[in-house]
Amino acid sequence: MITIDGSAGEGGGQILRTALALSLVTDQPFRIHNIRAGRQKPGLLRQHLTAVEAAAKVGNASTDGAILGSQELVFKPGKVQPGDYHFAVGTAGSATLVLQTVLPALIIGSRSSRLTLEGGTHNAHAPPFEFLQRAFLPLVNRMGASIIARLERAGFYPAGGGRFSVEIVPAEKLKPLHLFDRGEIKSRSATAIIANLPHTIGTRELKVVAETLAWASDCLRVQHVESITPGNALLLELAFENITELFTGFGERGVRAETVAENAVHEVREYLASSAPVGEHLADQLLIPIALAGSGAFRTTKLSRHTTTNIDTIAKFLPATFTVETAEHDSIVSLK
Repeated sequence: MITIDGSAGEGGGQILRTALALSLVTDQPFRIHNIRAGRQKPGLLRQHLTAVEAAAKVGNASTDGAILGSQELVFKPGKVQPGDYHFAVGTAGSATLVLQTVLPALIIGSRSSRLTLEGGTHNAHAPPFEFLQRAFLPLVNRMGASIIARLERAGFYPAGGGRFSVEIVPAEKLKPLHLFDRGEIKSRSATAIIANLPHTIGTRELKVVAETLAWASDCLRVQHVESITPGNALLLELAFENITELFTGFGERGVRAETVAENAVHEVREYLASSAPVGEHLADQLLIPIALAGSGAFRTTKLSRHTTTNIDTIAKFLPATFTVETAEHDSIVSLK
């Protein structure tokens, strides 16, 4: 049985999610201890427990320690069963991270699957729905899978209540992905998503984008969405020939709209200062698909501790040795 220290490296929930995903793929059981030990609220929160329950259902697995607050878990996978599934976090915890947990096994599954997920869709510290739909999933589709994601209702902190569906047609075998150049810019856009809040919040955010990035007015829009709770997210999207990247700022109580926009703009500027196609967060997402393909490489702006910890966790389940070549302004991550 594989033993994992959940406090290693970055020490967050990604270690657990990667372990669950690759346990399903490789049919290897694992024991993880010190789950999120360094966090303010250590152990399994609602979104982590939902990820465990989702993995157990998809993989006919047995678990020990799958309770809220648990810092230790034993997970023994059975046979992965593609099909129709519904997973609900029950809070504003990220439903997109639950998808991240079960997706790897299903994109190489024996038949198609359809998932319905409920919870948070636009959360700080998690990929928002649009990031998955426009940046990450198109690259997985390029590797041979066919995944279509549709947002039905947005879910913001603290109530959640978001809902989206995902249709998955697996690849017979994932193809390697190589991403070294962005290609020419095709479009840029800024969308201020508003739920049950004044329209002016969005216009203030977009004013910052227009003034600091010099984006034309036809690239900017305020979008009002259905949600059971107030919420705001600013999406800055850059579409190139070879890749689309998306950067997000999230509105919070007591934080000025201008500050939300300034933080998102800073990320865009950092990305544009490099010529690397893959941003910091997308780099983390691409590791498992490339590991499952058995080969691939990409150039990224920088490697976060989150990403290097993910590389270490993947190596516990797969004979996948990623190499990292670091230059002044970017890094090349490759698997041969």
